[in-house]
Order: sequence, then C-alpha cells, then structure tokens
Amino acid sequence: MPTVYIPTALRPYAENRASLSVEASTVGEAMQKLIEAFPKLRQHLFKEDGQLRSFVNLYLGDEDVRHLQGLDTPLAPDAELTIVPSVAGGSTATVEKPETRSIIDEARLQTVSLSQEEVLRYSRHLIMPEVTMEGQRRLKAARVLLIGTGGLGSPLALYLAAAGVGTIGLVDFDVVDYTNLQRQIIHFTSDVGRPKLQSAIEKIQAINPFVHVIPFETRLTSENALEILRDFDVIVDGTDNFPTRYLVNDACVLLGKPNVYGSIFRFEGQASVFWAERGPCYRCLYPEPPPPGLVPSCAEGGVLGILPGLIGLVQATETIKLILGAGEPLIGRLLLLDALGMRWRELKLRKDPNCPVCGENPTVRELIDYVEFCGLRGEETVETDGIPSITPLELRRRLEAGEPLVLLDVREPYELEISRLPNIKHIRMAEVPERVHELNPADEIVVICRSGGRSGQITRLLMQMGYRRVKNLTGGMNAYAQEADPSLPVY
Repeated sequence: MPTVYIPTALRPYAENRASLSVEASTVGEAMQKLIEAFPKLRQHLFKEDGQLRSFVNLYLGDEDVRHLQGLDTPLAPDAELTIVPSVAGGSTATVEKPETRSIIDEARLQTVSLSQEEVLRYSRHLIMPEVTMEGQRRLKAARVLLIGTGGLGSPLALYLAAAGVGTIGLVDFDVVDYTNLQRQIIHFTSDVGRPKLQSAIEKIQAINPFVHVIPFETRLTSENALEILRDFDVIVDGTDNFPTRYLVNDACVLLGKPNVYGSIFRFEGQASVFWAERGPCYRCLYPEPPPPGLVPSCAEGGVLGILPGLIGLVQATETIKLILGAGEPLIGRLLLLDALGMRWRELKLRKDPNCPVCGENPTVRELIDYVEFCGLRGEETVETDGIPSITPLELRRRLEAGEPLVLLDVREPYELEISRLPNIKHIRMAEVPERVHELNPADEIVVICRSGGRSGQITRLLMQMGYRRVKNLTGGMNAYAQEADPSLPVY
C-alpha cells in the first residue's frame, strides 16, 4: 500500500504518527484516507473549498505533485507520499544541473594573497584539488552575511571563520539567555545577559584573527535590508520567524544574491539554496506563510540542541561550495532531515513562472511589510491582543483569597512535569475543541500555557464559543514563575 509521511509539526493532529499506509490509487484518495483516519489534519491541509493549502506541498518520491497531475496523480502500490509544509508552482520543465562557478569576482580575487601563517593554518585545504591556493584565496576574498547568531548562526559563524572566509557580517539584536545555551554553541554561560553580537565576535576572532567581522546590531527590516545585504556575496538565512524569512528571500531576489536557507523544528530540518537567477526562490516553494500560530516556534515546540549543528553545517558547506565554485549546490533541491530516523531525503524544487517575486511577471518589485504579509500585528502579543487577561500577581492574589477559579492548562503533559499550578484542569490545546463540554460556561476560567501565546488562542476560541468569563494568563507559567512564585522554574 502507498505510504504517507507526516512531518513533525502535523503529528499532534495525527496521534503522533510519523506515517500511515493507505489503500489508494491516486494522491487525492490517499489524502482523503489520511484525513478520514485523522480528521484534525483537515484544517491544516485543506481550505474550506477542499483545495490544498498553498503553504503545504505534496511530494511523490522526489517530485512535487503540482508538477505531475496534482491530486489526480496515480500512486503505485509502493509509492511514498511526503507532506512538506512551511517550517515557514512551477513549470513542467526539468531541473537542469546548475552551472558550477565561483561567485567571487576575479578582479577582487587578484587583490588577495595568503601570508605564510595563513598557508600553514589552511594547509589541509590547500592540498585538496577542489580548493588549492586559488580556492583559499577565494574564501579569503568572500563576504558572507549571516542573518542571526542563534542556533543556525552559531555553527555557521564558527566553521566559516575557521575555514577562512575573509569577511563575515552578522545581523542580530538579541542578548544571550540561559535557554540559548542548549544549542547556540557560540555563546557560553559567562555570556548570559550580553549582546549576542559581542559574544559571537569574540569567539570568531579567537578562532581566526584573520577574519574581518562586520556587525549589524539591529533588526532586519524592509527599510534597511537592501542596504545591509547589498555588499555581500552570499546571504545565509539563520532566522527563526516567517516575516524575516520572506524579507530575506525577497531582498536576495531583488539584489540577485544567493540565499542559503535552513530551518529546524524538534528533530527535523530543511536546507536548500534559493537563487532566483539560477533556480527557484523560497516563494516558489511556499507562496505564502501559514497562519499565525499554526507552526510553533522553537520556544513553543522545542528543538533538539544538536539539530541546528547538523543543518547549520549543511548551510556552511553550501556557502563554501558557492565561493569555491565546486560541486553541485543545493539549487533546485530541498534536503530534508529526520534526525529521529536519521534519514536524509532530497526533493526536487522547480521555479514557479507565476512566483510574485521571481516569476515571469513579478508583482513584488520592492520590499513590503512582512509582518502584515505573515498575518501578524506585532511581536509576541499577536495572539493575546484584544482578549481579557489576568496578570500573574492578580492570579496569585485571587488564588490565595480562595476565589473559585478554573485553571485550564493547555500545555503538553511533559510540560506539566516542569512546572504547574495546583488543582488545574488539564486539556491539551489540540483537544480543547472536542472536550469543551467538560468546561462550564458559568465558571470563571483562566487559561494557562508556557508564555501566553497558546493560551491566548484558546481564550479567543472559548470566547467565540460563548464563554464570557474566560481570561488569559499574561505571560503564561514563565511570567508567573518570574513575578508571582520564584520557587517555580522558568523554561
């Protein structure tokens, strides 16, 4: 029977299954059997009119079914169908192997030489026929911009610096906190509270003093992106949110820059090279982002600390290949990693002639408001704007006074093992719609999650279902631990 592979982000709606074998002769039949088995998947995969959502792709083997016969594509008995959603169209032409050439301008290369110390430092490169002295000079001449110095940016910065990339730009405005240390290996415990840029620059220069670092301690925006990206040869996307990801993509297309892409979630990762001049861009794969809240962030969904190292090093490898003009870059290919099964899969990507930014008749000719494009109205508070809330201190006061409150905790069971309030009513977020009958509309309900985002969504849902005495705990359990009960841990 054909097998449908379910990505991590959708497994909570499929009883945590990674795959399902179904009796089906076409892709459409297989998807219908899938949502019959797991009805909660329907809203995540299909629009109300039954059309597949544009931020969800289906691959039969390594081919996008949109370039075959769509949902009518026949399935062989041993077929493998993979759902590839955004971890935010095309022609029928075959994907050509990209021409391999260095992106480093020859005139700039002629101005670069290696000292005796550099020759010794890079000696294991110099004896490789794919690198040699010329290739190492190309690395020294290269200018690479890293967007973010977090999970992906950490291994990228360390290895590109060690490899001898001459100029590394860093864009970041965040500070180091304890939750970063599990995966952001460029930052040490002693760096907690310091700007990430300061921490990263110190480590880069400690590894290789020959590297010139250009810091941009700012948020990348539509107003500054073109100016920041303009003078770099390769842009490496280490972002963790959809507005910045689409911003980086569009800026790279407008400037003609290669965009080395990576994304991570729990045990899964993706990597590719988007370069509109030689293949598809990110929008060819995902024309629009998923709705806010559908795809959890690393803060909400978690990520294996080692995973950004695996994906970040794929990005670093692709960056060096572009600089050297060696090998076959991941242009027109999407690399998928399932670390739990330790399986790598490769899918073909095609350029979409109708892509709004790199297609035949582009409609995006300048950078737009990407927060609005992604359906967001602001940072962090998007899910809680306009709904009743209660502060941690007010909740503590009312609990100590013995007031009759129903504490509805919508987190996952394993999160309750970290911290919890007594006498809660526990219903997982995904189960609230089908278990809402367990709640009494006459009760005053306080909805709780980790940081207020998921509980904000459930508060809004309950209000839409007629619950009038419902409030969201501002900042969630983390805020309660910080403001009302320091004996509880923050995670």
